[in-house]
Amino acid sequence: QVQLVESGGGLVQAGGSLRLSCAASGRTFSSRYTMAWFRQAPGKEREFVAAIKWSGGSTRYSDSVKGRFTISRDNGTVYLVMSSLKPEDTAVYYCAADTGMFQGIFTTRGPYIYWGQGTQVTVSS
Repeated sequence: QVQLVESGGGLVQAGGSLRLSCAASGRTFSSRYTMAWFRQAPGKEREFVAAIKWSGGSTRYSDSVKGRFTISRDNGTVYLVMSSLKPEDTAVYYCAADTGMFQGIFTTRGPYIYWGQGTQVTVSS
């Protein structure tokens, strides 16, 4: 079992920055996992934001955040640095981990079986 705990959300003005953190723990957590951030705005589906392979550090981003957001990992924690924030980035942001059995990075929810509780990010215009 893997436990994920997010932190770092809050209220920020458009153009500002925030850093989200996701602390991963558990007996089965290992470097095989892919860690991802998803987000869900009110009335919308949960969507992929970014992901990183724990081993090797390969990354993948959605087109909507590419060039503005950066995902990284260090010592059991995954970070999402969000810059040039826009009101449309407002959402609950969730950290997720897959089963550790895949080589690729997936942008759909299915392979991710561990989820955090979410952290609210609000960007004011």
